[in-house]
Amino acid sequence: MAQPTDHVETVVMAPRKSGAKPDSGSEKSRPQLRNVLPEIWALMRPRRWLLLFGLVLLFINRGAGLVLPLSTKFLIDGVMIQHHGYYLLPLVGGVIAATAIQAITAFALAQSLSKAAWTLITDLRIQIQAHIGRLPIAFYDSNRTGVLVSRIMSDVEGMRNLMGTGLMEFVGGSLTALMSLIVLIRISPKMTLIAFLIMVGFTLALRTVFATIRPIYRDRAKIYGDVTGRLTESLGGVRVVKGYRAEGREAAVFTAGVRSLLANIMRSITAISFMSMSSTVVVGVIGALVMYIGTREFLGGQLTIGQYGEYALFLAYLIAPAFQVVSVGTQLTEAIAGLDRTRELLAEAEEDSDPRRTYRIPEGELIGDVSFENVHFSYQVDKPVLHGISFSALPGTVTALVGPSGSGKSTIISLVTAFHNPDSGRILLDGIDLATVELGSYRSHLGVVLQESFLFDGTIRENVAFSRPDASEERILEAARIARVDEFAMRFPEGYDTIVGERGVKLSGGQRQRISIARAILADPRILILDEATSSLDSESEALIQEGLAYLMRGRTTFVIAHRLSTIRRANQILVIDGGLIQESGTHAELLEARGRYYDLYTRQYAFESNLFLAPGEGDHLSEEEAAAGSRLKVPSFSQVLRGLN
Repeated sequence: MAQPTDHVETVVMAPRKSGAKPDSGSEKSRPQLRNVLPEIWALMRPRRWLLLFGLVLLFINRGAGLVLPLSTKFLIDGVMIQHHGYYLLPLVGGVIAATAIQAITAFALAQSLSKAAWTLITDLRIQIQAHIGRLPIAFYDSNRTGVLVSRIMSDVEGMRNLMGTGLMEFVGGSLTALMSLIVLIRISPKMTLIAFLIMVGFTLALRTVFATIRPIYRDRAKIYGDVTGRLTESLGGVRVVKGYRAEGREAAVFTAGVRSLLANIMRSITAISFMSMSSTVVVGVIGALVMYIGTREFLGGQLTIGQYGEYALFLAYLIAPAFQVVSVGTQLTEAIAGLDRTRELLAEAEEDSDPRRTYRIPEGELIGDVSFENVHFSYQVDKPVLHGISFSALPGTVTALVGPSGSGKSTIISLVTAFHNPDSGRILLDGIDLATVELGSYRSHLGVVLQESFLFDGTIRENVAFSRPDASEERILEAARIARVDEFAMRFPEGYDTIVGERGVKLSGGQRQRISIARAILADPRILILDEATSSLDSESEALIQEGLAYLMRGRTTFVIAHRLSTIRRANQILVIDGGLIQESGTHAELLEARGRYYDLYTRQYAFESNLFLAPGEGDHLSEEEAAAGSRLKVPSFSQVLRGLN
């Protein structure tokens, strides 16, 4: 039967504020099975016809499986005792035919449902990854990368049992047990009633055990995510780990994590072992009772030998699910626990879900006029970061943000990029409140060059084209030429097809930065963000990159964060940020003349660089006024400079 191609439907749940970590230990985060049934049905509904087909196959499969025990009475009483040997071949032929039907339907079930289950997992992973990609930055600030990878790849895998072999065994075992129960009642109501009551008691006990196991599986997924998250960080930061000889410490952290995971697994093994032991006891008790009662009924003439043999076989078909329920129930419990965590993730409110975001910027019509009007912002309640920021950045101008670490510069940039929204006040984009603008239409006009350029493990060409994947080869090469990428790319044997390695590890810092600038040039943004774009480079690399930056900034609204103040002397306006407030604003010359906070920072830094770090000829050329300002200041100590900058 052809596999359905429609993707799994999104589980609709009330969104909550992104970034909050769910409390795996609360009762609220552990809903009962009846609460997740709507989500299970949402997953099943696109494949309901396949499930119906599987159910039909299951009926045929289990019905064919009952032919062998049904033939037992006739074989013993009719063929063996009454010597009707001419029935033997037809009877054996019927059993063989039923076995063939059972085998064929079992193969068809495994093929259809198992493949559908893995298709379901793939669809869920695609849905979850796409949903996570649309969540706001606050969510990523609150969740580690490795944990998110674990939730995308691992949490959904157990759900294959909702449509795969787990579901087939559970439904099939229940169906076989029901059919067997009907036959058993017909043969001996007394023995069947006793066996049924024992089975009901065992089932009720299992419900309590499964209620205990389900939180264990939820905790296991969380522990596994934490362990993989730290392992991902440790492997990604291997140079830092080795540089500080922290291999032992990282090994200790990992050991503690996997031992916690082991303790969780041990708890589940104990519960599963208890269920296995209980099922064995139940089977033994029922078998002993049937042996006693059945023998007495045979001696009393109420049962024939064939009926007793038939009853014993059907009893095995009835109590076999007692063994299966241990493994199948555990699989389904794991699946439901994974579904719990998955639906928590899908309930996170998407970044663009704000109903106010209805305005879509027409293609090519963004001017780039950005204004802050009395903007207040805090990452946490009662811990404000910005206190009434107001300024305007006109199209085609450069606005530089300077100030000590933690002053609020990066927060202002995060608000410009709409990674966060103001608590109060407004950010206007061409006179329109940015909170009402559709983010996709806005960010397509943004270009970002960071201090640490992030490159993907692909080719140089692919990393340059990341901002415009549909760009022509000519435009890609032109952007690379302007950013001086061609100077080093063509020295590699593979040229632009050179693999840069994870995070661009095979390239130097200056080479990675040039690729980042080329990427921004190709994006052709109206608003450009430069966050410490050159602070970590040597003077030769910076000189090359400054040419690309100068081209990139031309005619665009540019925001620059720079600790190296000499790099922003030509900015149209410089905002001195401290304590979440704009302490000073003006051009470089105006701020020097005012002899305020900027003057103090600039002259201290100039004296520091010219006397301590820079080789002759390495610094920027200064005007006579700036050189005089620096020479009038006594050279500070290293600690004094750090206090001045931070």
